[in-house]
Amino acid sequence: MSVVTRIAPSPTGDPHVGTAYIGLFNSTLARQSGGTFILRIEDTDRGRYVADSETRIFRMMQWLGLTPDQSPLQGGPNGPYRQSERFDLYGDYARQLVASGHAYYAFETPEELTTLREAAQAGGHVIHVPSRDLDPQAAQARVDAGEAAVIRLKVPRDGETVVNDTLRDPIHFQNREIDDKVLLKADGFPTYHLANVVDDRLMGVTHVVRAEEWITSTPIHILLYRAFSWPEPVWAHMPLLRNADKSKISKRKNPTSVEWYQQQGFLPEAMLNFLATMGWTHPDGRELFDLAEFERVFRLEDVTLGGPVFSLDKLRWYNGKYLREVLSEDDVARRLHAFLQGQKSELPLDDYFRAVTRLMTPRMEVFSEFLEKTGYFWSEEYAVNEKAQAAIDGARDLLPELAARLKNLPTFDADSIKAMFHAYAEEKGLKLGKVMPPVRAAVAGTMESPDLPELLATLGQERVVSRLARAVQ
Repeated sequence: MSVVTRIAPSPTGDPHVGTAYIGLFNSTLARQSGGTFILRIEDTDRGRYVADSETRIFRMMQWLGLTPDQSPLQGGPNGPYRQSERFDLYGDYARQLVASGHAYYAFETPEELTTLREAAQAGGHVIHVPSRDLDPQAAQARVDAGEAAVIRLKVPRDGETVVNDTLRDPIHFQNREIDDKVLLKADGFPTYHLANVVDDRLMGVTHVVRAEEWITSTPIHILLYRAFSWPEPVWAHMPLLRNADKSKISKRKNPTSVEWYQQQGFLPEAMLNFLATMGWTHPDGRELFDLAEFERVFRLEDVTLGGPVFSLDKLRWYNGKYLREVLSEDDVARRLHAFLQGQKSELPLDDYFRAVTRLMTPRMEVFSEFLEKTGYFWSEEYAVNEKAQAAIDGARDLLPELAARLKNLPTFDADSIKAMFHAYAEEKGLKLGKVMPPVRAAVAGTMESPDLPELLATLGQERVVSRLARAVQ
């Protein structure tokens, strides 16, 4: 069977890491079988619609490399791929259910529904909508006369609906506990339940892989499939991403916008690798693997339901590992430079930039840390912190001599500089821990910097000597 999967985000705000997470697993499941991955925009909730959100969702997917086969951008044989452009067909399908007796017109006002809902809650049962008992012909006559009505699903009042989820034991729902959900609003707009099922069917979706928060809606969707005499898709409800305290991930406790991670300089490969481990473990136990490897070994039934924790520290760890162990030095330099250009930096991509990048890669986890940690490489107006100033003040007798020796080195490379420090320390009967820190403090303004001989060689002889002289003064 050719697998067809989809994600169907709503354009209501920032592109969410949860969308990226579900998108990754849907894309992978489709790619494994040479199937189809669809991106559909569910934009019928006009009250929460955000004008630029759709474009930002497309950009997120492009950044991650999760390119759909069919979408509002690419088009496809089952479009359009925005629900707002499929408006008319939902009414047709809703009225088809009325005609078959699986749905009914309901005329209750909001005030009447509030009273009915309160009575149902007090009685411990689902709301009973009186319109359910109307004669269908009489109800149709009222609609034809122009009376406002919604269309509700007519849920059977006996038996049960079972959700056969690939990742779980069968989940049993008693039909008597399921509300008659609204399918079509009085203004003609579909609810999520109707539009979702109709679109999945017409787009040929075979596997519905979505977050577990949709489990309680699934019996409604199963009843709709049955009412239309359509075969059910394969259901798989992924575990929700969690904060460290196991609560559902939220922007109050974790950044949830993928754009934030882009702006911080995370790598899309690291993000995908990290998201792939949310509820799934590589069969070999490895932590680092690319998208192609994930597509090769992933099996949907191997997803676990333990409530994966979206840890920012762990994601930073992944990103640092990619910078140091996966990407080449040249790739890091080029991608860092492109990131900085996006931050309005005018640093040239030259040999000096590459050398600084090589020195700093072991000392950063995301690109946004680079300029913060490398100010002394680009300007003579760097700050000197308190610890560095104390080191300088305690070595004013050493710094002029060290400056002179560094100035007189015929070859100013890391090996020559290191040899000079060792020779000077041995000659003076000092430990290197007495000799090197004040030099570091003088040329960088901080005690936290890369390997000192490498640092000095990168800064260059003239700049180093000048900074030492200024520190002494």
